[in-house]
Amino acid sequence: MNKVSLEIIGLTYSESSTGAYVLILGDKNSQRKLPIVIGSAEAESIAVGIDRQKGGRPLTHDLFLRFAKEFGVEVKEVVINRFRDGVYYAMLVCQQGDDLTMVDARPSDAIAIAVRCGCGIYAYETVMEEAGIIMENIEEHSQEPEPDENPFNINKVSEGSDLSLLTVPELEDLLEEAIENEDYSLAAKIRDEIKGRG
Repeated sequence: MNKVSLEIIGLTYSESSTGAYVLILGDKNSQRKLPIVIGSAEAESIAVGIDRQKGGRPLTHDLFLRFAKEFGVEVKEVVINRFRDGVYYAMLVCQQGDDLTMVDARPSDAIAIAVRCGCGIYAYETVMEEAGIIMENIEEHSQEPEPDENPFNINKVSEGSDLSLLTVPELEDLLEEAIENEDYSLAAKIRDEIKGRG
């Protein structure tokens, strides 16, 4: 399967999911983004790993790597290999001697490990096709829309309105607006609603 090389674009607090964060991964060769909703503990661990902060005691992901190193296991790469029913799945590709093993993991845990060991982060092309969001340059969308151009209020949607009541063109307009507002959690929900109708 074709793999797409990803980089961490950002980590933001989710306005539409209480206590959650959105990890934004970007395709290094295109404008596609992969927004993944993660918990606050995982977000903190990823941020600590990115900043290379050294705490007094190791966090769980630090412990995992220390344990792996003691037994001669090297994490070669992280691959987001599936997207099913709104849930992402990942695997750690590990090597011990000549043996290569794939270990199932949550993407948030796998990425927290990847930022610590410096290995590559990838997604299968099928995942990017199904769950990726195209994000154009923000400068292209800097114009304010005309008052009657979009009658839907994205803030009302983010507060829990029923997306199933909207048409696909209306959802596509909201998706574009959510991306412009960098509300990737809401954008992911709208994307899932659109795909669910296909």
